[in-house]
Amino acid sequence: MPFNFPIFLTWLRIVLIPLVVGVFYLPDMMMSPAHRNLAAATIFIMAALTDWFDGYLARKWNQTSAFGAFLDPVADKLMVTAALLVLVQLARLDSAIALIIVGREIAISALREWMAQIGASKSVAVNSLGKFKTTCQMIAIPMLLFYGPLPLAPGVSIDTRVWGMWLVLLAAFLTIWSMLYYMKLAWPQIRERGGIV
Repeated sequence: MPFNFPIFLTWLRIVLIPLVVGVFYLPDMMMSPAHRNLAAATIFIMAALTDWFDGYLARKWNQTSAFGAFLDPVADKLMVTAALLVLVQLARLDSAIALIIVGREIAISALREWMAQIGASKSVAVNSLGKFKTTCQMIAIPMLLFYGPLPLAPGVSIDTRVWGMWLVLLAAFLTIWSMLYYMKLAWPQIRERGGIV
């Protein structure tokens, strides 16, 4: 198993996942609800930043590897799924939205695996629509974890509950759209190999 700094960052992202969940199990005498929200949002943002840095550094330092390419999306999906489950548990997110996002990730991962096995993985490679969906998702989740007014300047703040909900709804819409887009790209192979007329 190869090990380098980009892979270390990916492992770090996986290690941070239990912390995002764990802060909400701390008793009030150790951490107030507002501080739990802040801690969870901060840890999630740190984890999300490692996602950007590990890919950037792997390409810049020419340290890409098959193991890194496998581990990176696994870490991303674990991180997002854990955060969504926490938000559902806290009644900050409807379970249907979480199911759409998580279900799409499972379906597209399986589709990419199958397409890779038949040598057609490039046709379902990540595109700009998927990246925009991920961006909305990665901004929405820490906002919903923070779940309160966020001061931007003296007398100016944004309500992360409202912004987070709108962004996660947009992410859910883009999730469905991007899944249909990938399925359309893969449909010729599905038809041919699945015996669909």
